[in-house]
Amino acid sequence: MAHDDLRSFLDTLEREGQLLRITEQVLPEPDVAAAANAAARMGEAAPALYFDNVSGFDNARIAMNVHGSWANHALALGLPKTTGTKDQVDEFIARWAKFPVKPEWRDNPPWAANSVEGDDVNIFGILPLLRLNDGDGGFYIDKAAIVSKDPDDPENSGKQNVGIYRIEVQGRRKLAIQPGPVHDIGLHLRKAEERGEDLPIAITLGNDPVISIVASTPMAYDENEYEMAGALRGAPAPIVKAPLTELPVPWGSEVVIEGVIEGRKREIEGPFGEFTGHYSGGRNMPVIRIDRISYRTDPVFEHLYLGMPWTEIDYLMAPNTCVPLYEQLKKDFPEVRAVNAMYTHGLVIIVSTEKRYGGFAKAVGMRVLTTPHGLGYAATVIVVDEDVDPFNLPQVMWALSTKMNPGDDLIVVPNLSLMELAPQSNTPGVSAKLIIDATTPVEPDNRGNYGNQVRDLPEMGEWLTKLQQLAKQ
Repeated sequence: MAHDDLRSFLDTLEREGQLLRITEQVLPEPDVAAAANAAARMGEAAPALYFDNVSGFDNARIAMNVHGSWANHALALGLPKTTGTKDQVDEFIARWAKFPVKPEWRDNPPWAANSVEGDDVNIFGILPLLRLNDGDGGFYIDKAAIVSKDPDDPENSGKQNVGIYRIEVQGRRKLAIQPGPVHDIGLHLRKAEERGEDLPIAITLGNDPVISIVASTPMAYDENEYEMAGALRGAPAPIVKAPLTELPVPWGSEVVIEGVIEGRKREIEGPFGEFTGHYSGGRNMPVIRIDRISYRTDPVFEHLYLGMPWTEIDYLMAPNTCVPLYEQLKKDFPEVRAVNAMYTHGLVIIVSTEKRYGGFAKAVGMRVLTTPHGLGYAATVIVVDEDVDPFNLPQVMWALSTKMNPGDDLIVVPNLSLMELAPQSNTPGVSAKLIIDATTPVEPDNRGNYGNQVRDLPEMGEWLTKLQQLAKQ
């Protein structure tokens, strides 16, 4: 079933036993974030949380951990909540093949019920803002899908962007945003500033669950996120024009904020407890001027706790980071079997592949570093054989333990781009990167003694099926 808004998905989560309603009165800080932090420690079937009795706020409704488990992520894709990790990635690949599915234009979006504009805008009166971690420099909006267009080609729907970027609230009408130079919105802003213009944007909060997934997917610059949402949903994504900017936005959002990123204007933003599990520092970042806010009556504020993995963001960005990398690599190297980029948004990437000849695995590793996502994120690439499951960490550790020769199989490439938030960089934005070849050498590479590797017994597969059936009885 495709969900058209957040509320219908929350209903599904509740029916499936994947939503906890917190009815007792709680403090906005630290209770809401601490509860989401705790939910992330409940394992692969952790529930979403819903708060509607938050001290100091009238009629506040806050949803946390909506995508924060494999069970919830499966339900977001319309799969049984017991669907395993690898099966979800495989299903993601199958649906990716159906891209593009054109969106459906609709009228009368629910967020059009209320609006404020110009000097009447006061974001504090609409959203129940709170800090997530005690070291955060302010209130953040961290799970909004932000829509922008290429200023040089605004009619090209492929070059529009729907992406999730952190936003700090700095005033009644003022926000700060952190767009990386490798991100589509960063390219849009650079083009607008080169033209001497502001960049119109729409910030959409409380979206249907697939919009949040595609907004955090590293798609190619000219690929339309709404068309990918349709492929993942199995039905066209409902969209509508925002009233002020006329940008295409999700029909079912809880809140739509319209305004501009002001050209060539920067102010200090941060620090913030990021998906890396570390605080980022304060940096000069672009400033957003809010010109209009439209919102549903008593909107649900969907928030996302970030901290030491795993937290909700790790589930949200797991399959949708693996699959585009897999698709991009397969075009150049059909031998690639699987890609695991689930760890900290692909700062470490594990690839399994067959080899054509000696040194082939290292070439695959180099290609990872030049994919759109690898350019800014892949700090370490581990390449393993085709019979090693990259999602099975004991098998990966076995490959590292027995296939990798430190004298020959570690390739360090200096001074490559890496997102500024990566804490391991000596200079933010630039870092050495590492390729680890943990594959069995093939001709003409004759190193090592690999002629006697133990293989699974031929009857193992039959017995695995039999034992799994017995275990269910």
